Amino acid sequence: MRLDSDGNMAGNDAMTARERLIVGLDLPTVKQAESIVTALGDEVIFYKIGHQLAFAGGLEFARELAASGKKIFLDMKLLDIDNTVASGVENIVKMGMTMLTLHAYPKAMRAAVKAAEGSGLTLLGVTVLTSMDDADLAEAGYAGDARSLVLKRAEQARQAGMGGIVCSAEESAAVREIVGPDMAVVTPGIRPAGADAGDQKRVMTPFDAIKAGSSHLVVGRPIVKATDPAAAARAILAEMADAMGQTRS
Repeated sequence: MRLDSDGNMAGNDAMTARERLIVGLDLPTVKQAESIVTALGDEVIFYKIGHQLAFAGGLEFARELAASGKKIFLDMKLLDIDNTVASGVENIVKMGMTMLTLHAYPKAMRAAVKAAEGSGLTLLGVTVLTSMDDADLAEAGYAGDARSLVLKRAEQARQAGMGGIVCSAEESAAVREIVGPDMAVVTPGIRPAGADAGDQKRVMTPFDAIKAGSSHLVVGRPIVKATDPAAAARAILAEMADAMGQTRS
């Protein structure tokens, strides 16, 4: 994986744990999100903003965080006709975001890649949500299992020229073999040992996820719901650094 501290391609081994940890601000209000960002201070430089916060003023908050020097993963999971996807991506580029998700459908990915060409925005294809398992896919009308669909979407994302993939850490190693060293492999569903899995069904510890080939880890509730968010973040960063064979920084 090759993303430097500005969100541009660099060597995977050159990234520190802080550059690879993304804290999910899955909170109902901007005020609560601001409180978490303040509590975390310089411990965290990368944040995810998804639907819950986006529709409560979070898009403007995302702009403000980006302007302050933070990196933002805008988790919008776009999927629409090509022109609509492209128009959305063009405007998100102007917001100064670092990463953006869209569902890994080939036509949508190709439209997004073209719209983001020449920008610093890393496009991520969402394969199968980590809250879904084989039974959920069957209910939704898919014939195959979750792992097979993830790997198919990963190959399609690589062919489309995407910047990375979102998948469960359980699939990170297999996905890394498909996409090679240059694409991001971003994994939600990260839970420290002993933590409640919540509504996630395919989870892994920070140490194991890094070892499996994940380039970035998305951690939400274990940090934002902690009594001491900064201490929780430091513990996860230390575990990541240990997996990377680096001194925590």
